[in-house]
Amino acid sequence: MAAETDTNTGAWSDARLEIIIGNLLRIGVAASAAVVLAGGVLYLLKYGGEKADYRTFLGEPENLRSLSGIVRSAAAGHPAGIIQAGLLLLIATPIARVIFSAFGFLQERDYRYVLITLIVLAVLLYSILKPA
Repeated sequence: MAAETDTNTGAWSDARLEIIIGNLLRIGVAASAAVVLAGGVLYLLKYGGEKADYRTFLGEPENLRSLSGIVRSAAAGHPAGIIQAGLLLLIATPIARVIFSAFGFLQERDYRYVLITLIVLAVLLYSILKPA
């Protein structure tokens, strides 16, 4: 009952934070699935009739190995770029969750959890952005 009261008054509480984060995760996953699906459909429309050659592994092209390259490729409407953009969106969803959690804990003035969340965010960003 207290969670409903907090939700109705707009005050920050753990229950309200969980609801907002749950919605954020659902929207992020649904949006990334829609983008990947759109890219996959475009890819099949463009290359679906070609015969696949699996004798040589070519890997991802150079333009799809960086964030800026993926964004440019997706903006240009290239199917592989759109698929990669959807996958980036999927990766960004839990990162957005951690950022939002830090903001929520800050609103609750729970500074211990703000610190813990920021440490988790730093570890996530380091693991994603560190050079190979």
